[in-house]
Amino acid sequence: MNKTELIGAVAQKSGLTKKDTEKVINSFVDVVQETLAKGDTVAILGFGTFLAKERPAREGRNPRTGEPIQIPAGKVPVFRPGKGLRDAVKGDS
Repeated sequence: MNKTELIGAVAQKSGLTKKDTEKVINSFVDVVQETLAKGDTVAILGFGTFLAKERPAREGRNPRTGEPIQIPAGKVPVFRPGKGLRDAVKGDS
């Protein structure tokens, strides 16, 4: 499902217009990005938690030449699914 399909599905389920739904989804994404950039987390009970995780510097390899390269430390976004989401995806297997 891409963003346009998501907007359509949420609009249909919520009864909002596609234009209003797009504003809501864009605002949600913006808020999550801004919050993670500040180093905070976004926790949605039953769905999951978005957080920024520190990744240490490490050595990697250039895939073309095989030469070792130094990859700098940085922050990466992480999503940890909540129990409700895990159970919904898992199903009754």
